[in-house]
Amino acid sequence: MKVLVVGKGGREHALCWKLKQSPRVSAVFCAPGNAGTALDVQNIAIEPGDTRGLVQFARKEGIGLTVIGPEEPLNRGIVDLFQREGLKVFGPRKEAAELEGSKVFAKDLMRQAGIPTADYRVFRSAPDAEHYALSREVALTIRSRGRSTIRHTLHCRTASEAIEAIDRIMDPREMLSPGVQVEIEERGQRRVFSSTAEARDFVLGRPVSLVLKADGLAAGKGVFVCDNLRQALEAIDQIMVRRIFGQAGDRLLIEERLDGRETSVLAITDGRTIIPLESSQDYKRAFDHDEGPNTGGMGAFSPTPMMTPDLMEQVEREVLVPAIHALKRARRPFRGVLYAGLMLTNQGPKVLEFNVRFGDPETQVLMMRLKSDLVDLLEATADEQLDRVAIEWDPRPSVTVVIAAEGYPGHYERERPIQNLEAVEKLPDTKVFHAGTMLRAEAGPGRDARIVTDGGRVLNVTAIGDTIEQAQARAYEAARMIRFPGAWYRRDIAGRSSRSEGG
Repeated sequence: MKVLVVGKGGREHALCWKLKQSPRVSAVFCAPGNAGTALDVQNIAIEPGDTRGLVQFARKEGIGLTVIGPEEPLNRGIVDLFQREGLKVFGPRKEAAELEGSKVFAKDLMRQAGIPTADYRVFRSAPDAEHYALSREVALTIRSRGRSTIRHTLHCRTASEAIEAIDRIMDPREMLSPGVQVEIEERGQRRVFSSTAEARDFVLGRPVSLVLKADGLAAGKGVFVCDNLRQALEAIDQIMVRRIFGQAGDRLLIEERLDGRETSVLAITDGRTIIPLESSQDYKRAFDHDEGPNTGGMGAFSPTPMMTPDLMEQVEREVLVPAIHALKRARRPFRGVLYAGLMLTNQGPKVLEFNVRFGDPETQVLMMRLKSDLVDLLEATADEQLDRVAIEWDPRPSVTVVIAAEGYPGHYERERPIQNLEAVEKLPDTKVFHAGTMLRAEAGPGRDARIVTDGGRVLNVTAIGDTIEQAQARAYEAARMIRFPGAWYRRDIAGRSSRSEGG
């Protein structure tokens, strides 16, 4: 069999690497791939968005199975097109892929199916979203200081009431003499402000627990976890006014922030049979101790001790099965990978998000541990015969550390030369999966191409070991050996505190 993998990231490199190990596979192609896939399999210069070009290549080359990696082509209907052409493909159809393509659709489906998740509201305009954010309870008492027509005490229940009170007191028309100030009392503590801006800023600094999400696809960056009202208003501005995510920000979802430990469960399903994969835990925040902005993922490890057999059974019963059945009832049958991002709360597991493809960088640690033939699993899913396949795992744990480019997840430079990859490949039980790399031809005849950076998340340094500590040590040993200008990575992936409290 010839296999085609669509995509160019670390997830796709890991899939290619594992598929190539199958005795049933004669060739693996990656479209468009990266420098790492070029070393392990054969790259094809076709972008994931060029669905017609991919179909033509699959027909011409006699591809027996196509595996779709990223979410965007899935949401554009690439699986539908392949199936109409009679080509075998792994992944959900367009209507089922909306489970990731629209957070509003996913939340509505969860509500209808009784799947535990956070309360939420949906907004189509920035003013409505701002009004809702400012309606949060703050419990402030506001008074005027100095000669003003407003002499009574204003008890403000919400942030909007507090800001309105400040604006009234500081209105020049209300001042009987210069020097009027605002006194704000909170829990018995009083502060005095001489300007409207300072007083308003204090109100907007009040703590809230909100999560704001752009409705559509935003490359894993459309989620803002807000600790105060100022952050919430800034998120609304970025998503719905400045439109940094484009059409993904047509609708905004605001939900209550869940407290607990975060983990994820991936399952392969053909719409009838569900096979949960081994547990894993990823790290979304950019910096150590889960600080900084959200990213596409800075590392992962598997398995996670949080996901006990009893908890896995509960997730399957309360999350995975209801989701698959709800999609089936909606005439959106799901075949592929269902990814449930979970928060383990005191009330039990609740769903943060659904994805409809292999997670990244969870795939990297899972492929290191998978002992079964990946082709058998994916083909059985496409053929709706998953009940005939068993899955076997290496019991040893695995860790992956993402090496990122300077500036990520913001602006970053490309084409930085990467050094020492060949030495790392010689380390035991270690594999470097390329995410944002490319081959750049050296000048001059007879000179080989060199590997340079071509993305924000550049490399996924992955290792397996007899213990989680050994796997972690191997991954970091390899990461320290790799060099390129501006390279950086989190230094707490699979750390002891994160393994017990959540990453």
